[in-house]
Amino acid sequence: MAFPGKRVAVGADDLYPAVNAVVRYLKEKGFEIIPVGSVRTGRPEPWPFVGYEVGKLVASGDADWGIVVCYTGTGVSMAANKVRGVRAALCNDAETAKGARLWNDANVLAMSGRLVTEYLAKEILDVWISTVKIDESEAKNIELLKRLDAEGKL
Repeated sequence: MAFPGKRVAVGADDLYPAVNAVVRYLKEKGFEIIPVGSVRTGRPEPWPFVGYEVGKLVASGDADWGIVVCYTGTGVSMAANKVRGVRAALCNDAETAKGARLWNDANVLAMSGRLVTEYLAKEILDVWISTVKIDESEAKNIELLKRLDAEGKL
């Protein structure tokens, strides 16, 4: 199956308008949502837990890819990146999302609940979903990153 796959872990530390828009939009497009954090409970949840749980779901293969959201997007991306095999990228605009997929083979999309509007979230998702191949000129760098993740050294 080509990226991005249909099972998406979506987690947030609070129910920002962009989070609700992401869930609705992905469901409309036929994606299966695996809710994490406030997406599951409907109440605020600690961002380290949210990022790490989404990361574990992606790394284990229980989710094909993930989305994490907190106030800035930074905390959940840091927590997700603590999980071996996760390449979370903070993308608050479509061009950054395209680059994260194209050049970094990112498998978790992090966004700011404060900065990303509902419209912008859909724009970011459209680019993320449609960027299915990595740039071959970056393949060696991506392999180095994966080796660093697996072995802790280059």
